[in-house]
Amino acid sequence: MRNILRMAVGDKWLGIYTSEEGEAFRRTLDEAFAVTSGLRNNIGEWVPWLGRLDVQSFTRRMMRVHEKLDRFSSQILDEHETDRRRCARDGGGEFTATRLEEEMEARLTRGGAKAFILDIIAGGTETGATTMEWAMAELLRRPDAIAATTAELGRVVGRGRWVTERDLPALPYLDAVLKETMRLHPVAPLLAPRHAREDRVVAGYDIPTGTRVLVNAWAVARDPASWPDAPEAFRPERFLAGDAAEDVDVRGAHFELLPFDVGRRMCPAYNLAMKEMAAALANLLHGFTWRLPDGVAPEDVSMEEFFGLAMSRKVPLVAIAEPRLPEHLYAGVD
Repeated sequence: MRNILRMAVGDKWLGIYTSEEGEAFRRTLDEAFAVTSGLRNNIGEWVPWLGRLDVQSFTRRMMRVHEKLDRFSSQILDEHETDRRRCARDGGGEFTATRLEEEMEARLTRGGAKAFILDIIAGGTETGATTMEWAMAELLRRPDAIAATTAELGRVVGRGRWVTERDLPALPYLDAVLKETMRLHPVAPLLAPRHAREDRVVAGYDIPTGTRVLVNAWAVARDPASWPDAPEAFRPERFLAGDAAEDVDVRGAHFELLPFDVGRRMCPAYNLAMKEMAAALANLLHGFTWRLPDGVAPEDVSMEEFFGLAMSRKVPLVAIAEPRLPEHLYAGVD
């Protein structure tokens, strides 16, 4: 999350360790995610006439969050508009400042710029963090998978430094762990809505033109027809060389695995997301020895799901980490 915020809005707005405004911004983002996640329990969505009464205060909470985010977005834009000339001159600066320079030609409205910023944050923070938590949960349920990942990291990286982006292509097992995590736990189980462009018959059902179509990526990724080898099991090895799914990728070419959607509605930042998650997960496993709390067996780890803005864990993961690299490498790590 910190990397995405740094790229999108700058260091000041990262939250803890940076500024008071940044920490308030982070708290507002957390509140926004919490409100969105709770919408499925909004009785007004199921009984429309009760929606006007706002008996659970969802509307009031969303309005408060909207006002806070709008205020923060205005402040961020004002600051970056001031820096725009410097960024154009020096060729540096954060993503938002650079994007605002292009705004003059694209004629993006101020409201559009605010939405653009929040889209980047919403699409690139909670989703990645949720995937990371699912990955750690699955690995803690399979100690042999953690051992295989750390052994690969030891061979490629060694114990004298942290993992960098340059190391990622040489870490196929780590890549397989991420793919398998996204197969079993897609953060967006229902892909972006689509409309049928022509009359079709699918599995015996008539689908007329204009029908709204929702693709259940969660079900497809667990379908025995696509994944005949234990589709419900966490088995990263299925994506390694010599296995049936070794060539299956997440970039939309294989319909049995669509964590980033496909076609024109595919996530435009999937490449960045894969690198960010891979680097973060690699360093978590390379830098620390992980275990479950005393008295908790691997099979006791809850894997219940909760669907909100992203499909997160219903029960937060609790694990114990112990440093495993030389002490001097942890200086300045937060």
